[in-house]
Amino acid sequence: MPSAVLLSFLVVFCRVAGFFTFIPLPGGKPGPDVARVVLSLSFTMALYGQWPSVPENPPLSWCVATVISEAALGLAVGLAVACLTEVFLMMAQVAGLQAGYGYASTIDPVTQADATVLLVVAQLIAGMLFFAMGMDREILRVLARSLENHPPGWFTLNRPAAAPILHLAAGIFSGGVRLALPVVALLTLVDLALAFIGRLNAQLHLVVLAFPVKMLVALSVLAAVGALYPRVYAAGMRQALAVAAHLAGS
Repeated sequence: MPSAVLLSFLVVFCRVAGFFTFIPLPGGKPGPDVARVVLSLSFTMALYGQWPSVPENPPLSWCVATVISEAALGLAVGLAVACLTEVFLMMAQVAGLQAGYGYASTIDPVTQADATVLLVVAQLIAGMLFFAMGMDREILRVLARSLENHPPGWFTLNRPAAAPILHLAAGIFSGGVRLALPVVALLTLVDLALAFIGRLNAQLHLVVLAFPVKMLVALSVLAAVGALYPRVYAAGMRQALAVAAHLAGS
């Protein structure tokens, strides 16, 4: 009996830990590894009522196949949710490149690598929206239903299961460009205006003013459309949850 309980815990933990592999957590690098482990353990214990029943003393091949299947399911669900975050990162990358923020880099709190300022801000915003919009509760509900409806080891990553994830991944670029389009369009007009003024009066050194003006304009536009980010995230969250429910069979 204790071995069956331990194996049941391991099965659920592999599914939950695979999910938290791709989830962006707000905060610095000193804590995300510990935070992911704590959240995985917390989610696993929260799902205690839905822990599946496993056979007593199963063969080693069954244990390995089940653990791999559960980890693959968690990774697939986590990847589907992570595509939503990548939309915001793509927006920050496109807008930052046009605004000249590529020259202002800082340390990414997740990867500890040099990244543009807007990219780090978008990473933190997406991580906070994940919890503020209740995405963690919805994913917990999806995982609980999957444990109720399907036995451990049932998931296989085949073409029908991968198609929704590929569809979400294909929307990363288009969604990010649409979010960054107001900034890119306005900055293009700023470039044209500065070029026109410089053409009229060649003695004006507008190159010195170009970067500050473009950065201020980009920040102003991003602040103006920032109120739309929760709505955009909510719309994408519904799609991600539908894919997660499809993958989990709930």
